[in-house]
Parts: sequence; structure tokens; C-alpha cells
Amino acid sequence: MLVHPSQTTAQTSSHTSTMQAHPVRYYGLHFITATCHRRQLFLGSPRARDLFLLTLERVRRRYRFAVLGYVVMPEHFHLLVSEAQRATLSTVVQALKLGFSRRWLSPGQALRPAAPSSGPHRIWQPRFYDFNVWRERKRIEKLRYMHRNPVKRGLVKSPEQWSWSSFRFYLCGEPGVVKLNDTAILRMRIHSTAV
Repeated sequence: MLVHPSQTTAQTSSHTSTMQAHPVRYYGLHFITATCHRRQLFLGSPRARDLFLLTLERVRRRYRFAVLGYVVMPEHFHLLVSEAQRATLSTVVQALKLGFSRRWLSPGQALRPAAPSSGPHRIWQPRFYDFNVWRERKRIEKLRYMHRNPVKRGLVKSPEQWSWSSFRFYLCGEPGVVKLNDTAILRMRIHSTAV
């Protein structure tokens, strides 16, 4: 049984008679936003966005988390993801940013900046925004927000025209590079809270 952390053992005792006398913690979903350094358009080309999605899928499999939704915009991205099984969310986002950056800046990669600079290339802002999603209503709200983002920005006229989001999966079941709603990758984790 999955229970929100705010519920106490007394509230769930009828369902936990065979479990320990501690609350069960459910780790909810995370709505992640990360931005390119100085809002530069590092994800501005289709090739860069494709590379980002390939990197996201590799990181998803490595750290074992479910992706429920995503959109890759020219200067930022949004993800709706579960808690990772093999690392903290900070480690997952760091691996995603670093994995993309290494591939993007690698020798021979056509995506590298045209003009060399004197210092190291910064692709990402150092931090990311994480909004915890506990309710179905918020999950739907965040998915709608992500999928409407390219339309709101004037990049396309309707969400299904933007190839770098999860919208087409929800519209017509079209699979993409990133496997969505893959709950088979997850294992239930039960954490006891000391009394």
C-alpha cells in the first residue's frame, strides 16, 4: 500500500496489520524545470533536442525512474518524473545535464558552438526547479502546461506539431525515444520512520 507521508500509522492501521508499526512513505512525482545558461538557445536545433532526448532515455534506464511527461524547449526543459531508484533526483538531473553537455561539446560533434571561447562552455544554469506533485489534479495540470508550452511560445500552432514532447504519446499512443510511464522499471520502496 502506498501512503502519503503526511498520513500516520493510526490513519492507515486497518491496512497495515501485517506491516511494521511505522508509516509507509510514498515518494511522489517531481515536476522539473532546468534552463540553459543565460537562457541561451542551446536546445534550439532539432538535432540538439534529439540528442537531449537520447540522453534522457539513457539516464532514465541507468537510474531507474519513470518519465510521465516532458517537453524540450529551445532554452529549457520540463520533466514530470518519479523518484529515482538508484540515486537522488539531484544526481539524476546532474547526470542528464552532464551527459548532454559532454555529447554536445564532444570533438567532431556538429552541435558545438561555432566560435571558440577562452573559457569553459557553460550549457546549463547550475540549479534546477523541483515541484513535488502529490495529487492527480496537479499531475494533469503539469502535463497540460508542458504540452502547451511550445504553442504558447509560438513555435507551433498545436501541441502535436512539437516533436520534442510527450504529447503525441498521450494523444495517439505514439512511442518516442523516451519510454513513458514505464512503471516496470520501478520497485516499491518502503521506508520506516523511526518512532
